[in-house]
Formats: sequence, structure tokens, C-alpha cells
Amino acid sequence: IIQRHEMSFRESAESFVSFVNASPSPFHAVAAAKELLTAAGFIELNEKEKWGVEPLGKYYFTRNQSTLVAFAVGGKYENGNGFSVVGAHTDSPCLRVKPTSKLTKHGYLSVGVECYGGGLWHTWFDRDLSIAGRVLVRSENGDINDRLLRVDEPILRVPNLAIHLNRGVNTEGFKFNKETHLLPVIGLVNDELNAPIGGEDDGDNAAKKAKKKTKHNQQGKHHSKLLDIIAKNLDCEVEEILDFELSLFDTQPSRLGGVSNEFVFSPRLDNLESSFCGLQGLIDACDEEDNFAEDPNMRVLALFDHEEVGSKSAQGAGSSLFSYFLRRLAGDDDSFVRAVPKSFVISADMAHAIHPNYPEKHEANHKPEMNKGPVIKFNTNQRYATNAVTATILREIADEANIPLQDVMVRNDSACGSTIGPIISSGLGIRTVDIGNAQLSMHSIREQGGADDIKYAADLFCVSCSTEQTRTCNYSQLPAPFF
Repeated sequence: IIQRHEMSFRESAESFVSFVNASPSPFHAVAAAKELLTAAGFIELNEKEKWGVEPLGKYYFTRNQSTLVAFAVGGKYENGNGFSVVGAHTDSPCLRVKPTSKLTKHGYLSVGVECYGGGLWHTWFDRDLSIAGRVLVRSENGDINDRLLRVDEPILRVPNLAIHLNRGVNTEGFKFNKETHLLPVIGLVNDELNAPIGGEDDGDNAAKKAKKKTKHNQQGKHHSKLLDIIAKNLDCEVEEILDFELSLFDTQPSRLGGVSNEFVFSPRLDNLESSFCGLQGLIDACDEEDNFAEDPNMRVLALFDHEEVGSKSAQGAGSSLFSYFLRRLAGDDDSFVRAVPKSFVISADMAHAIHPNYPEKHEANHKPEMNKGPVIKFNTNQRYATNAVTATILREIADEANIPLQDVMVRNDSACGSTIGPIISSGLGIRTVDIGNAQLSMHSIREQGGADDIKYAADLFCVSCSTEQTRTCNYSQLPAPFF
């Protein structure tokens, strides 16, 4: 049995807290993942170049800076052998700055935002918000570079309506229009009118700005104060900002909580917790040198963007990215076809814990609890990819490492979400199981999960890379055929 990384439950949870605090956008999540992988000896590859991967090699590549795929080549890997895969996603529901965001209403400077995904949008009111994401900047030599932006100061807020002006809010419910009421305020009109764009300038600076000016910048589309903040944080001129993809985030950091620190209070548990556990699991599995040297499989971690909006993008799980990647590693079509029935995918996305105040929302015999281990997700209508075979395989893996598991299925009168699991399973024909750690307040700006479940999931993913059940997929102790 693989000897897992000797990290305590508390250390695992604190490591995740550091990871999620460093990841206010998918771009930052991928950057944080790259940092962890590089420190563990993984080498970055470029999709556009020829790869020269070798047994015992550890590699990763990114697409769009928001999707990352990491893999480690088992010491006994040959073309046609299987892939041991953990898949998750880097995106979370949030508010994103519109291409033209400049709004002025009754003396206030507001920022136009679009709702990304299916968020609990009422939780975004009265929070201290800021911006993070990717900015395209033209350098002095004319090159266009992408830069990561994170503004730590709370510069935005969506103000609630006082109860004195909304007397029925506690009896009739909190009702709001996402287009007109979910607008963050960034400042007051007078402040912007009295402030020069880009700050005070002498003659030399003004001449430099005139030289750098381009018709393709963002001036006029966004408030000058917003552009000034972006430019200041990137140490560039406003005129050099060509475009950006910015998400709003809550400046309150993630942390452990509860009387015994048994909880994680955090944004973006769905699904950065699964992403982190997948990263930690792969890194830990490769630290076991003897086990790695004997592995005939390819160990893979895929962190996709755009799961929250359907995965239909060039960097989503619904694209050709993952198929091209596996075919590339397999070497040829025949090897790929032979590899598929030898492969196994764990689709990791968070699950709903039993809610103490709404227990009637859960199916009577399926009530997952926090800190009781990962949850296997079932849905006979194929919203999840789990079946009896893949669930049994996962249970065998978990038993080998003494990791507890739970089951979940939604009520017949409740809609069921979905994951990247059915997308990968149907697109590639690889056996897949859907799992996730239990949490409360999913898609809220502040979510709640179990601190111990982070180590449980990371250890499960670590063992899944190396155990015999996922190495050969012969499953000699199970009835055949399965395929």
C-alpha cells in the first residue's frame, strides 16, 4: 500500500486555505497550481511544441491560463496502457466586469457586471469586494503581454436596501433584479470629476502617454478611477491597457472555523477544494518513488475552466482538449483505443451536505455529513457518470487506504446538478465515477466545508494513482464483462 504524505488533517486544511486565498480567479488558481507543481519537479510543456515525455517524467501544460493538465509517466508505462485520471474545475460562480462597465446613477459611480454561473446572488450584497483576473497590456516595445491582476483593497460594494424602504423583505422574501439591483458601487461622481486620468502628470509624462496612446485601449468604456487602480497595480499606463477579464471577489479571506476548527469558511470551495486535493494527491503519489517506478499507467490531473456554464469552450471539459491530450500521449489511434478500457476517471466536484435547518431537502437515505469522507454521487438519469462498477472500484481503492466514503442521490422532486464526469465519460468512453466532499452553502459567496475532508480526498486521489484497481482495470474479482 502506498505510504501517503505524512501531513496532518490540520496541515492539509491550512494548505488548502493558503491555496484558495491565492486564487480569486481561475487564472490565479492555475498560477497557484503551477507554483505547487513546479516546486514538486513538474516541467511545463507547450501545446504548440513537440513533446518528449519519458518514463518517470512529470509534466504539465495550460490552456488560456485558466485550464491546467498535469501528468506523470509511470516507470513501466508503454503506449496502449491506461490513464489514471482525476478531473475537477477551476471556475466558480461570480460577478464579472462587463466589456463596457461605466455606469453613473444618481451621483454614484457603478460598475456593470454579468452573473457568471448559477450563484446565490443575494449573498453578494453588503460584501467588501474587489477585482482579480487577467489584463492584456501593450509594452513599450509594442508587444502585447498578459498580466495577472489582484487588487486586495475593497473597492466595490453592492449595497442592500434598508428595511425601512423594503418592509416586506422578511415576510415576502428578498427580491431583486440582477440587471438593475446587483450593481456594485465604486465611488462618487465628484471624486471622479476632480481626479485626472492616470494621476497628476508633468509635461514629460504627458508626452509619453501621447506616444503610447492607441485607439484600442479601454478609456471611455470604464470609469477612469477603475482604470487608474488597474494601471497602478500593474505598474503600467492606462493607455497601455488593451482589454481584461476581471472577476469580483470577496476580500474576506478563507479560514478555519468552528469551536474546534472543524470547518472551512471560504469562497470558491466549489470547486477549488477538489482542484487542490487533486494537486496534492498527484504530487504525493509521485513522491513514492518505488511505487511510481512500477506503475504501468499514466497519472493525470485535469483542471478545466467553464464547468459552471456548461464546459462548452476551448478550455472546457466539453472541448477536444482532453481527447487530443490523451491521444497525443497514447502515441497512435490503436494505442489510444486500447488505453480507453484500461483507464479510470474520478470526476471530483463538491457535494451537498445534510443541512441542519433544511433536512427535508435531502433524500431520506442519502444524507452526507461533513468530515465523514468523500461522497459518491449517483443519478440514474446520467447527471452523474457513476455506476455500480465504478462505485465498486472506488470503494476498493478507499478500503485499501482506510478512507471513509459516503453515498448521495437527490430526491425525485429535486433537480440534480451535473459535472464534467458525464461529459468525459460520454465523449471518450472511459469508466468514470463522480465524487465530491460534502459542503453547505454551495454557490454562496461564502461557503462552508469540513476541514478533515480535505485530507481524506487528497489521500484518496493519491492512492487512486497507484492502486492495482486503477493500474490494470482487469478487476478480476468483479464480474465481467463491464464494457
